[in-house]
Amino acid sequence: MTGTTEDSDSPAVAPFKRRTFLASAAVAAGTPVVAAGAAQAAARPVGQAPAAPRGHSVARLLAVPHDDRGLSWLRQSLQVAVALELATIPPYLCGWWSIKDRGSEAARLIRRIVGDEMYHLGTVCNLLVAVGGRPQIKSAASAYPGPLPGGVRPGLTVYLSGLTRSFVLEVMMAIEEPDEPLARSVEPSPSVGTFYGDILRTFRSVAPELQVRGQLSARIGSDVLEPVRSPDDVMRAIEIIKEQGEGTDTSPATAFDDDYPAHYYAFGEIYHGRRLRETDSGWEFSGAPVRFPDVRPMAPVPVGGWSDARGDVRRLLDGFDATYHSVLQNLETAWSGGGRRTLNSAIHAMRGLEHHAVELMERPIPDAPGTYGPQFRPF
Repeated sequence: MTGTTEDSDSPAVAPFKRRTFLASAAVAAGTPVVAAGAAQAAARPVGQAPAAPRGHSVARLLAVPHDDRGLSWLRQSLQVAVALELATIPPYLCGWWSIKDRGSEAARLIRRIVGDEMYHLGTVCNLLVAVGGRPQIKSAASAYPGPLPGGVRPGLTVYLSGLTRSFVLEVMMAIEEPDEPLARSVEPSPSVGTFYGDILRTFRSVAPELQVRGQLSARIGSDVLEPVRSPDDVMRAIEIIKEQGEGTDTSPATAFDDDYPAHYYAFGEIYHGRRLRETDSGWEFSGAPVRFPDVRPMAPVPVGGWSDARGDVRRLLDGFDATYHSVLQNLETAWSGGGRRTLNSAIHAMRGLEHHAVELMERPIPDAPGTYGPQFRPF
């Protein structure tokens, strides 16, 4: 895992550079790329304000001199990483669940990314256990709408909605944006990629003894979660997370054992309506069409959730939140000694969330456009 800024006059370059890729692709596709923060300010429903950040600040963690970082710094940072990975899953699930045709290209792209994010969450939990920590998952769960944990990209508000082009741009692409956006804001903020890069450097400098006991293994989506036993395992785990989310320095299509584009560019294909391809002038969203799917019109969840809902809608909302709480509890227990069996219970319960979610997305909101949708209230 890891908005975008308008730079439509930037020419395409070769070889590919991340800081210029999106601008050149936007020109080729004939679609301007707007700043995610500005787009959110214009599109956010009245009353949707970001919640206050909780937990350790990534900026403060990154400000600690490298020579002063030790096991405590790694544990704190990996706990923030747990919260970051967990925060991406609910908005991506809402976008996926809202698609009517699960066989569509957009649905397949998002489903793969959801699996990747679950794998990333498991990976950072294993890394935290490896350095003697215990993942705190219930308390790390985000409230929506709100900021990314740790103060990453403070201008970004992550909200829950059915799939729309603005949601793809403002939330999905904004979360996964590469280290080097096209133009920095007045107040630069650390990206998720920068944060993971510093975690890896600190692993190398501290060289902690890695504890295997308590780590978990499981097949998650197309990936296999395995314990980290060596410095090479740590490096590979963190690089996979970075590359699956934002791509590499050389190509958006390059990743570990993966023929798919990184998340940022996969979401870009949905947004632009074209597959990513390499041309003589660079990488462009000018390939085969990616049709925007028919969706259930889930409205953005307001601050505080659907507090006025009654009857069957309230029952569905409460049932969903109770199951989500169970998922979080089982995940936390799994990495606190519960083991593989408890992890499987969490995965099974997570699959059960979809039924309530789809039912909610088919219930119109009285006197307002759109339908209800899951709130993902953790408490």
